Amino acid sequence: MTKSVQIYRGRLRPVSPPNGVDKVRRLLWTLVEATLYRWSPVPMHGWRSMLLRSFGARVGSGVHSYPSVRIWAPWNLELGTRSCLGPRSICYSVDQVRLETDAIVSQGVHLCAATHDHRKTAFSLLTGEIVIGEGAWVAAEAFVGPGVTIGRCAVVGARSVVMRDVPENKVVVGNPARIISSR
Repeated sequence: MTKSVQIYRGRLRPVSPPNGVDKVRRLLWTLVEATLYRWSPVPMHGWRSMLLRSFGARVGSGVHSYPSVRIWAPWNLELGTRSCLGPRSICYSVDQVRLETDAIVSQGVHLCAATHDHRKTAFSLLTGEIVIGEGAWVAAEAFVGPGVTIGRCAVVGARSVVMRDVPENKVVVGNPARIISSR
């Protein structure tokens, strides 16, 4: 078995199809996100934090979440103190997504906590937690895949594709993302 297959199997787990309660909860959040969240003025970060908390997100103080952010399931989201989900970012939080203290996710970033098992004919859903470490920065329009941890104070360059963990204090760029330097 190759190393990449071992990582793939070890970090991702299959999930069951959503039940009726999950579907209702998703519907309610979709309505709130499309109106109260999205229509709020940019400076109203506290209002959006309150909406996220009301749907089960764990949100620290001083969080900046912009009105154009798309969040799949706030109950799977944790935003640490002074963290930021930038404009037009997508948080596909089918599994847990955690931004630690002072983590920055810039505009247009896609945090994707799910994929499909291409080895199965049914393409069953697989999920994996995403962690953006303390003081880390994911630059504009990068993609972070399921099961990935971006280490403390690491930097992911703009438009990079990250499918493996990034060690702390490292700078990665490209598709696939590769380490180019240390901070």
